[in-house]
Amino acid sequence: MDAVDAALCHVDDNRIVAIEATLSSPYPEPVRSQLLALQRSPDAVVTIRDIARLDIAVARCFGDTVDALLRAAAISADTVAAIGSHGQTVFHDASETGNTIQLGNPSWIAVRSGIPVVADFRRADMALAGQGAPLVPAFHQSIAGQSRPCMVLNIGGIANVTVVGDDTTGFDTGPGNALMDEWIHLHRGEPFDRDGAWAATGTLDEELLSACLGDAYFSAPPPKSTGRDYFNLGWLRRRYPGIERLPADTVQRTLCELTARSITDPLATAATEPRRMYVCGGGARNHFLLERIRALAPQLEVTTTDAVGIAPEWVEAAAFAWLAWQRVNGRPGNLPSVTGASRPAVLGALYHP
Repeated sequence: MDAVDAALCHVDDNRIVAIEATLSSPYPEPVRSQLLALQRSPDAVVTIRDIARLDIAVARCFGDTVDALLRAAAISADTVAAIGSHGQTVFHDASETGNTIQLGNPSWIAVRSGIPVVADFRRADMALAGQGAPLVPAFHQSIAGQSRPCMVLNIGGIANVTVVGDDTTGFDTGPGNALMDEWIHLHRGEPFDRDGAWAATGTLDEELLSACLGDAYFSAPPPKSTGRDYFNLGWLRRRYPGIERLPADTVQRTLCELTARSITDPLATAATEPRRMYVCGGGARNHFLLERIRALAPQLEVTTTDAVGIAPEWVEAAAFAWLAWQRVNGRPGNLPSVTGASRPAVLGALYHP
């Protein structure tokens, strides 16, 4: 939600051979604010015209990022097989509505870049009664190589975990950075808690933690997926109406513990017992959060995906390059053992320039 991350990937024989160039382009603040407002308040009244304008605004950001990356890498557009464009999620509900909405008009990106675009990755899985998320476990499985059995943990706004073994499983664990980011922005005007430094100064509040962990999502069995439309400050205030009376750093510390516990608690019932956890996403740079995960799961060797050859901040972008390669080559991109879909499916639609 902070920026458009792009990775120029060389994919061959179902694996990432190399990430040749990367670029992160922050969203313009008006676009970011509108996207956050939509995602955090899915029942808010907005006009179709507003959605249409935002759809093109996001597509422009994506197209500009593609252009800048190719220029920086001195790569011609006609040498690129496809762009995997996940789009910006503003709504995802796999239970009641059974639909998901990502903005960023793929036809516009294809025409602007002159490159075929693969987009709309999630709805094919949802049409097969799947959650449509998480989709990265299939990619996590491909990069694990000889490290299996292992876990790959992605900590973005929402965290998801993949347990790679004979039967790979995975699910969204709950809030990753989302609640911590909202809380520090509210109280200190900062977009995120760098290194978890603020959380480290606070005192854990067991009553608040218990109230949060009491949400039924955490005890629900997989397959399951969630988003910022569920886990946000509105959710936090409903779980603990007295939240504003607590010291702000105490809340930040407790939200960090909530993320760590929601990741490690499911290990008690895991079918396999991996010994390694590879962490990616922005949360991989939150040193205090990783300290808490290590303390709560001492049986695991916790490191980042640098150990398997991909920097943590580029795993998500690389995953959708890989999923685009799967689509272009007619190969399934979902794992029914993860999403709950009735069968494997080729994901995404292809948009030509």
